[in-house]
Amino acid sequence: MTPTNNHSNDENVLLITVRDEGESGYQEGRNALESLGRNEPVNQPDSVTFPSESQLARTFNERTLELLRTITDAEPGSIRETARFVERDVKNVYEELTRLEAMGVIQFSEEDGSKRPVFPYDELVITMPFHHRSDDTAAAAP
Repeated sequence: MTPTNNHSNDENVLLITVRDEGESGYQEGRNALESLGRNEPVNQPDSVTFPSESQLARTFNERTLELLRTITDAEPGSIRETARFVERDVKNVYEELTRLEAMGVIQFSEEDGSKRPVFPYDELVITMPFHHRSDDTAAAAP
């Protein structure tokens, strides 16, 4: 996974992508650096890139999405309170939230000795490439 933070004032979107095999993102980064060198803004949403669909599916599963919705809707004041809302073990919720923080998906706000999880985005967008391969000889069904 590769987290990228490009805060834009216009959008509060987290873009989740799967990088195609052989696609490095090098040119994308180079273009952004050139824009910054010319004092031009880089208007890209924050993003997290996964090397495979399976890793994306393991990370953003139903339980993870439930956590993100709970953090957004209920605004729990701590990890313990988050665990109570989702009716899960505190240790399990702590481990998952810590992993999401390391990826840049959530943030922790320290309040009264508690770590309050915050999902700072209005929208989470997941994109995956579906390119037709030249070796794909199967005909599309009508």
